[in-house]
Amino acid sequence: MAQDDTDWKVAAKAVPELRFLKTLVTGLTLVMGLGMVAVVAMLWMRLNQPVLPELPAAITLPQGVQSRAVTFAQSRIVVLTTDDRVLVYDRAGALVGQMALQP
Repeated sequence: MAQDDTDWKVAAKAVPELRFLKTLVTGLTLVMGLGMVAVVAMLWMRLNQPVLPELPAAITLPQGVQSRAVTFAQSRIVVLTTDDRVLVYDRAGALVGQMALQP
């Protein structure tokens, strides 16, 4: 019968680089596994948060103004308009202040 070449110890003695390769593959597998655990944990934590903060019933923009972007701060709602103004509202939806952006 022929010699069995599937034994790891025999192959490692025959080719010393195989031990390094085995260690490298094992290390990379551990790093990839930890990365997957980190991604799943981040998704789990992120998806458990509410999507949006509690919104007021209505926010009234000034006449003829359209919103371009809305940002929710901790105690304020900030609206950027198409005419480059920043409108700041409180959580109840009342206008607190505004500022014109310079081009």
